[in-house]
Amino acid sequence: MAISATSQKAFYNQLKRYYSFYTGGFIAFIIFVAILEQLGVPAKILGYIFLFATILLYAGIGFMSKTAEVSEYYVAGRRVPALFNGMATGADWMSAASFIGMAGTLYASGYDGLAFVMGWTGGYCLVALFLAPYLRKFGQFTIPDFLGARYGGNIPRLIGVLAAVLCSFVYVVAQIYGVGLITSRFTGLEFGIGVFVGLAGILVCSFLGGMKAVTWTQVAQYIILIIAYMIPVVWLSVKHTGVPIPQITAYTTALPKVTALEKEFNNKETPKGAAEESVRAIFRERAAAADAKLKALEAGGAAYLAEEKAKLEAKLAELKAADPVDAKAVEAAEKAIKDFPTDPAKAKEQWTKDKTGAAAKAAPVKAHAEPFPATGKTEEEKEKNRAIAKKNFLVLVFCLMVGTAALPHILMRFYTTPSVKEARRSVFWSLFFIFLLYFTAPALAILVKYEVYNNLVGSAFAQLPAWVSNWAAVDKTLMAITDINKDGIVQLAEITIGTDLVVLATPEIAGLPYVISGLVAAGGLAAALSTADGLLLTIANALSHDVYYKMIDPNAPTVRRLAVSKGLLLVVAVIAAYVTSLKPGDILFLVGAAFSLAASAFFPALVLGVFWKRANQLGAMLGMIAGLGICMYYMIQTYPFFGINAPKWWDINPIGAGIFGIPAGFIGVIVGSLISPAPSKEIQDLVDHVRYPNLEGDIDTKAA
Repeated sequence: MAISATSQKAFYNQLKRYYSFYTGGFIAFIIFVAILEQLGVPAKILGYIFLFATILLYAGIGFMSKTAEVSEYYVAGRRVPALFNGMATGADWMSAASFIGMAGTLYASGYDGLAFVMGWTGGYCLVALFLAPYLRKFGQFTIPDFLGARYGGNIPRLIGVLAAVLCSFVYVVAQIYGVGLITSRFTGLEFGIGVFVGLAGILVCSFLGGMKAVTWTQVAQYIILIIAYMIPVVWLSVKHTGVPIPQITAYTTALPKVTALEKEFNNKETPKGAAEESVRAIFRERAAAADAKLKALEAGGAAYLAEEKAKLEAKLAELKAADPVDAKAVEAAEKAIKDFPTDPAKAKEQWTKDKTGAAAKAAPVKAHAEPFPATGKTEEEKEKNRAIAKKNFLVLVFCLMVGTAALPHILMRFYTTPSVKEARRSVFWSLFFIFLLYFTAPALAILVKYEVYNNLVGSAFAQLPAWVSNWAAVDKTLMAITDINKDGIVQLAEITIGTDLVVLATPEIAGLPYVISGLVAAGGLAAALSTADGLLLTIANALSHDVYYKMIDPNAPTVRRLAVSKGLLLVVAVIAAYVTSLKPGDILFLVGAAFSLAASAFFPALVLGVFWKRANQLGAMLGMIAGLGICMYYMIQTYPFFGINAPKWWDINPIGAGIFGIPAGFIGVIVGSLISPAPSKEIQDLVDHVRYPNLEGDIDTKAA
């Protein structure tokens, strides 16, 4: 059927009214919670209010959007206007990695972290040019749908399903990790429990109404996350510069101050530099001690381990026999024995980690604004490391750009627009809404760094702000400050701030009211939930629609198809929550890995499927298998989580594995297509149909 232009315009105006009221109501809710804070309501209660109020809101939208129609469940009835699809895509896109991890990475890496901003933003140009309008013209429901129709047969479809499930699963684990982190910090729940509480919020959005519910929930989530992101950074800008435009003042005012402090920290002749050097000297000793252990382990193996453990046990016995007994010393000795590695492999892993961590702490402060700063002892070593950093920067930008144009949960969003013309407009609005956050993240990183350098460094350990202990209680790898040189004063080298903490802790670091902390948590939760919704739906839809309906039971009634999808949604969500509890990596790495996987598996087959008529089934099969296989192989071989630690190819980090998978995918498609017969005329006509869309055509909502 077709929707008339008048009907679509009325629907658009109705949506504008609804979300205007919603935005006003959300602001009123923030004011209400601020009043409760002033009345003395405990912070923990306010955390619960923010958490459950937002989850109930999303659940309400999900309930009101429930549907039993296939087209609404899979593609929101193909009637989402470009503006609102842009907001939904923005929320779907700005995951926990963008909201939580990106500014943290920019805080830690400085200039080098801009690879994420450039790659993720530039990727939408590829989406607009190469895929979005053509996939919308094709119609249907999923990316494996396109692969099945374009290349013929169920094998390309099945490979597409497996690739979609893999990259979406890796991505969703990162989102659920962010949900668990936020939930545990702002409610006091244990991380594992927080994961499953947040999971309930994810499921209520997508379980009842599928893509329809997820779309309208994501629009609401975008409004929350962008407000939550902007308020603290504007507040910080006013605090440090007096001007509420952080995107300008962070660079003109705060960055020069950060640069001056960095030089002071690195100058041993200044008081701050001398204090930093005293801490770095201790870390150099620790790195040398860990290196000595590694060399002794290599020479002595298990016998050396047994000897070292015997020394620890003898020391413990000596402490227990002392009069009086030093309880703290005994406790520390017992912990040392408990944590002592049980075999040479674990010892090597632990001591290598200790050596690397200590060496990093012993290094001078990295200049925030300097691109690819030189590291190493000799000029030759510095130049080599600078070249490696440049190479990995460019590789990461490339993989993120291509991955953006290949992620199934993003490409599916362009199936939901009323027409091809609206799909093109939707890409523009998506880029605009994403730009608002991405243009602000580098400024936030600079302002937080100045706050830490100027106020936290140099303060007394006896007067540490409450946020330090609050976050340390959640995860000591995210927040830890230890008086290494025992002078009672905080030095920069004594501070550990995880990249996943920076944005969430910004209000507390800046000394803002708790209501702003709750607001930022709600924004982070919205970012994680919105992306997790889209990813889980992508996985469930690929399995239920492409495997069950298209391959197993083509005559399945609508009720059974939707029931299968919902059942799979639950199963995948629980498995993802379990994997998340193992903490397989930081948020940004997991997301980056998903991009490399998606780029390697999908981009060559999708782009050549649209622009090269000669591409055929064998080519698509070889291309997807080769691209995904090589990308996965390299990640597993080089990412520390898997414990293999094989040498890197050309010094490329595992997050950039797509640089090997993408060319393999293109070669596979081209070679496979050239050595086998050309596709049928019917399929070549489909390519023409997709390539030359009728921009002014009817707004088609019929499921293909």
